[in-house]
This record gives sequence, structure tokens and C-alpha cells, in this order.
Amino acid sequence: MIKNNEIFNEFEKEMIQKKSDYFENLKIFEQMWIYATELGVLPLKDPLEDIEKNIKLAKLLNLKR
Repeated sequence: MIKNNEIFNEFEKEMIQKKSDYFENLKIFEQMWIYATELGVLPLKDPLEDIEKNIKLAKLLNLKR
């Protein structure tokens, strides 16, 4: 959960302005993965948990287009 929107928005602006660097992006992804595993969010215990709800939501969102 993002607790400080201002910091995140500033980070987002910087990321949009910067040219994309594959290795830097990979480093950011790896750090996010490590953080998520430390929080216990990843890896998913059961990847198919709530799949029916997700499918129903996807169908509803696609109908509105």
C-alpha cells in the first residue's frame, strides 16, 4: 500500500521522463519482488484462488469498452 502519494507521484514523473534502461528496470523489478516476498504477498500460495471472481470482473470490464 502506498502511504505517501506525493513521493510516489514524484517517482512516477521521474520514471516517465527518464529513458528506459533494461538493466535498471530489472533491478527495480527485483527489489519490488524482494519487498513483496518480505511482506508475504508473493509468491501466491494458490495462484488460482479467486480466479472465478477475476474472470467475472474481466468480462464486465471488457463489456464496457
